[in-house]
Amino acid sequence: MINIEIDGKQVSVPKGGTVMDGARELGIYIPHFCYHKKLSIAANCRMCLVQVEKAPKPLPACATPVMEGMKVFTHTEQAITAQKGVMEFLLINHPLDCPICDQGGECQLQDLAVGYGAGQSRYTEPKRVVVNKNLGPLISTDMTRCIHCTRCVRFGQEIAGIMELGMAGRGEHVEILTFVGKSVDSELSGNVIDMCPVGALVSKPFRYSARTWELSRRKSISPHCGLGSNLVVQVKQNRVMRVLPRENEDINECWLSDKDRFSYEGLNSEDRLTKPMIKREGQWQECDWQDALAFAIDGLKTVKEKYGAQSLGVLASPHSTLEELYLLQKLTRSLGSGNIDHRLRQSDFRMDSQLQGIPWLGTRIADISQLKSVLIIGSTLRKDHPLIAQRIRQAVKKGLQLNLVNPVGDDLLTKKANEVIVAPAAMVTALAEILKAVIELKQVPTPENASEIIDSVNVTDTARQIASSLIENNPAAIYLGNLAQHHPDFTDIHVLAQHITQIIGAKFGILGEAANSVGAYFAGAVPSHGALGVSSKSTQAMMTGLNAAQMLGANTNLSAAPCQCYLLMNVEPEHDTHHSQQALKIMKSAEFVVSMSAYRGNAVDYADVLLPIAPFTETSGTFINTEGRIQTFNGVVPPLGDTRPSWKVLRVLGNLMQLDGFDYETPEQIRDEIFPTDVDVSQYLNNQLAGHVISVPAQGDEKLQRIGEVPIYQADPIVRHAESLQQTNDAAKPQAWMSPALMERLNISVGDNVSLKQDDGGVRLLAGCDEKLPDNCVRVVCAHPDTVPLGALFGEIIIEKL
Repeated sequence: MINIEIDGKQVSVPKGGTVMDGARELGIYIPHFCYHKKLSIAANCRMCLVQVEKAPKPLPACATPVMEGMKVFTHTEQAITAQKGVMEFLLINHPLDCPICDQGGECQLQDLAVGYGAGQSRYTEPKRVVVNKNLGPLISTDMTRCIHCTRCVRFGQEIAGIMELGMAGRGEHVEILTFVGKSVDSELSGNVIDMCPVGALVSKPFRYSARTWELSRRKSISPHCGLGSNLVVQVKQNRVMRVLPRENEDINECWLSDKDRFSYEGLNSEDRLTKPMIKREGQWQECDWQDALAFAIDGLKTVKEKYGAQSLGVLASPHSTLEELYLLQKLTRSLGSGNIDHRLRQSDFRMDSQLQGIPWLGTRIADISQLKSVLIIGSTLRKDHPLIAQRIRQAVKKGLQLNLVNPVGDDLLTKKANEVIVAPAAMVTALAEILKAVIELKQVPTPENASEIIDSVNVTDTARQIASSLIENNPAAIYLGNLAQHHPDFTDIHVLAQHITQIIGAKFGILGEAANSVGAYFAGAVPSHGALGVSSKSTQAMMTGLNAAQMLGANTNLSAAPCQCYLLMNVEPEHDTHHSQQALKIMKSAEFVVSMSAYRGNAVDYADVLLPIAPFTETSGTFINTEGRIQTFNGVVPPLGDTRPSWKVLRVLGNLMQLDGFDYETPEQIRDEIFPTDVDVSQYLNNQLAGHVISVPAQGDEKLQRIGEVPIYQADPIVRHAESLQQTNDAAKPQAWMSPALMERLNISVGDNVSLKQDDGGVRLLAGCDEKLPDNCVRVVCAHPDTVPLGALFGEIIIEKL
C-alpha cells in the first residue's frame, strides 16, 4: 500500500493505483468524463486535472500513479483554473441544445458546466456539425454532442469483447463511428447509453418520451435469464418508461444485457390481455372475473369427474415468481394431481429419481472471475447468459483457460484454449473421451456406472488437452448450458461431467435457464416432490406425477395418456416447449385449457379461458437465481386494466373450489410459508446424481439432426413482445444453417429456398452456411413463429432444395 495525502487527508492506495483511486476512497469528487472504474485509463478528457506538490503543471488524476508521500490538491486555484480551461474547450463545439436533449437533467457535462463553465462563451466562430450515425434500433445518436471521451469505444473492446465503435479523424475532425455499413449488435450494446456522459448516445425506444425529473425510480429484479440482474425501473404516470442497471458487484456489476434493458417495451404491448375472456360455442367474449373463474372451475371439475384427477396437467414458466409457482403446485396437488412441471424445454427426465437436490450454478456468480480453467458444455453462452459470458471474458484476460464442448462454434469474443464441436448425438462420446483422459492422467479407477462407455472410446488429442487444462489449472469448474439441458441425453451428459469434477476436484454447475429455474424446484413445481421447505399435507399430497414431456405426449408407450385438461401459467406452448409441433397438437386436442397469461398470443387458438395475469412489474414476488440467492421485489406500477397478480388468481381459485390453505391476504404471507425461519435454501442445492448407468450411444445412420436453440430475444413472452428487440439482427428471420460439406452434398447454395420437415410438420426457410457447424446437422432456431411447425429441438430433420 502507498500512503498519500489528498486535500490534507491521509489515504492508503494499493501499489499501481492512481490519484483518482485515492480520491474515491476518501469520497472526494474530482470532475471527470472519460474515467470509468470498469474501463482502462484513457486520460483524454483532461477534466480531472489536479495540482500535485512539486509537479510543474496540473496532472490528470485518473492517469497519475500514486507515489509514497505524494500530496495532491483538488480544489486549489491552479486545479480549478485548469479544470475551467478544459471545460471551455469542451464547450466550444458543443451545441447549446439542452432543452431538447434527452440527456438533460442527467448529463455530466451539464452538471459540471454549472460548476466549471463560464457565464457566456468567448467563442464566436462557427461550430462544427457531425452527421448522425445509424447504430441500430436500440441506440439513437446526436454525434455533434460527442466530447470524444471514448468510453463507448473502450466498453466495446474491453467489456462487450467486440469493437463495434471506433474513433476516426484528427483534431477537430475526430468522429465516433461504426464500421462501414454496420450497426451495433452486441447483446450488451445498451450499456454505452449509460457510459455516455453527454447526449450523444441515448436510448432510441425511450427518446423524447419523458424527462428524467418526471420519472419515479423503483427497484426490481430481472425476470429473464438465471442471473437475476438488479434493475431500476423508471415510471411515469403508471407506465414503465425505462429500465437501468442497479449496481450489484456480486451479480450484474453495473451492467445490463439488452434483453433486461429493453424488454420493458413488451409490458406495454398491444397484445396485452387486460380483460378475462371465455370461449362459448367457439366464440371468444370478454367477461368479468367472476364469470371467468366460474367458467374455469366448472371446466376443471367436469374433466376431473369424467377422467379423474390425474387428467389435469399443469405447465408453468420458470420466469414466474416463487409465490406464483408455490400456489400453483399447491392448487394442483390439492386437486389430487401431481402433474406439474416448469422444465418445458427439457426432454430427458431420467435423472428425476436420482437427483440429490436442486440443480444450481455450483459456485457464486462472483467466483467465476477467480477461476483458472472452465469447461462449458452445450451453451450459446453469449446469447443465453450475456453477463456470465462477460465475466468469463474478463477472467480469460487474467489467465482463465476456456474449454468448450458444443454442437455450435459461435464466437464468444474471447480466446478459447480448446474446443470440441460435434453433432448433438456425439456430445456424450466427446465427454466420455475427456473423462477417460482425466482417468488416465489422474491414474484413478473408472467409475462403475461409466465403465461400458469409457471402454468404447479412444482419447483424442483435444480431449486430452481439455483434461490437462482442468487438472493443471485450479480452481476449475464445469458448467452445463441450455443446449445441454435440452439435450435428449442430458442425464448422461450430467453424469459424465459429474465424474470429471469429482476426480479433479472441480466445481460443477448448471447455468440456470430462467430467473426462477432454482426457485421452481424449491417451490415444488416439479412432479417428483412438493415445496422443499414446507411440510403441510396439502403440499405433499400426490407428490409424483407426469413430467412436462409426458404431459405433452412424449413417450407414447406410457400407460398414462396425456392429460385432458391443462392449466398454463405464463406459458406459450408453441414457443416454450421442446417439441412445439406436438405441444400445439396436444393443446388443440385437450378437452379444456385454461391459460393464465399477460398476453393473448396464440392462446385464442387452443384455450377455453384466458385469465389476464400481471407481469413482474405489476406484482410483488421472489426469484431465486442460479447461484441460489433469494431476491424479493415489489410491483412498480398498478396492474393494467383488469389484470390481476397470479397469486391472487390462484388464491381465489383455491377458495372458490373450497380447498384448504388458500387464505392469504398478502404475498408476504405466502413467502413466510415457503421460507419458515429454520429453512436455508443452500441446504437443498446439490447437482449430484446417484445410480444412473451410462450405456454406449447407438451408432447413427447418417440422418440429419436438428440443432434447435432458443434465440436470445425469443426466450420468454415479455421479450417476444418487445418491439425494438425484435428489430435487431439477433431477431432476424430464421435460416437453415448448414456446414459447407453438407450444402455441397445436398446441392444447396447460400440463399436457396429449402423445405424442412420434422414429423408431420414443415417450414420453408433460406439456406445459410456456417463453417463451424458439424456435418449432418442443420441449425434451426425454435421459439420463433416461423419454426413452430417443426418438431423436437434435437430430432431428425429432412431438408430439400425447392
